[in-house]
Amino acid sequence: MRTYWGIDLGGTKIEGVILSKPSPESVIYRHRIDTESARGYDHILSRITELVAHMRDHTGYVPIAVGIGTPGTVDPQTGLMKNCNTTCLNGKPLPTDLEKALGVPVVLANDANCFALAEAQMGIVQDVVPDYRLVFGVIMGTGVGGGVVIRGNDGQAFVLNGLQGIGGEWGHNILEENGYPCYCGKSGCVEQVLSGPALQQYYQDQSGVFRTLPVILERYHQGTDPHAVATVERMLDKFGQAITTLVNVLDPDAIVIGGGVGNIDLLYQQGPARASRYVFNTGFHTPILRPKLGDSAGVFGAAMLTFN
Repeated sequence: MRTYWGIDLGGTKIEGVILSKPSPESVIYRHRIDTESARGYDHILSRITELVAHMRDHTGYVPIAVGIGTPGTVDPQTGLMKNCNTTCLNGKPLPTDLEKALGVPVVLANDANCFALAEAQMGIVQDVVPDYRLVFGVIMGTGVGGGVVIRGNDGQAFVLNGLQGIGGEWGHNILEENGYPCYCGKSGCVEQVLSGPALQQYYQDQSGVFRTLPVILERYHQGTDPHAVATVERMLDKFGQAITTLVNVLDPDAIVIGGGVGNIDLLYQQGPARASRYVFNTGFHTPILRPKLGDSAGVFGAAMLTFN
């Protein structure tokens, strides 16, 4: 039986899955280990190798290819990793080294692309827009990222990596001139406006008090904290501005939002109305969807990289 292997490489955990087909119900085996990233690049390689060996030994199945979701991307020009928040991966030939270590072909994609692919092919998009042609998957959490999934006439879906491997990286478009500085070298990026830490920082700058995002939202709904109201109203308006840049360029069939900030009900209740103020159309009609697969999306999407 053909099996499909995926690895979700995170900063603290590495998760592996073996699927028999592209379905959440088709899990043959799933296992998670600590990344131990502080021990460096070579150790991360050994941990991935150990995980694949454990899955093989436990199930008796042997992979013919492995899909890997990573916290960065491969530069198509050099084959080296870049933009990884697990910084020891940057500048390293991860795909080549993994193929040598595992002895099978390896397909890598950014973790946001894996999220988008899983939700498009196995998740919420199949429930709402099963005949989709283009889906944008958004990650809004401690950072902001995204991935583009396109389905061809043959029904096969693929992620759009782009010429430089940065397809979908809307989190580093400038949204607010003279905004908070970003690690990418710019200021006012979407990530520095709509990520959880950025929202908390804005509230603290306005109020002089640090509060977590859940508390800010609670105080917003109570209506007794003007700084909480200002923070959430700004979030909704900036979300509307940022999301319409995607719609104006790609006009996707659906947008799926993952990450901790993506759990905020107001994004789904009020987001489309805010976006309608800015979209280049008579109204905003793009479905904005909650993900269905939870924290399984990353590892499922990694396995799906090997389906084509």
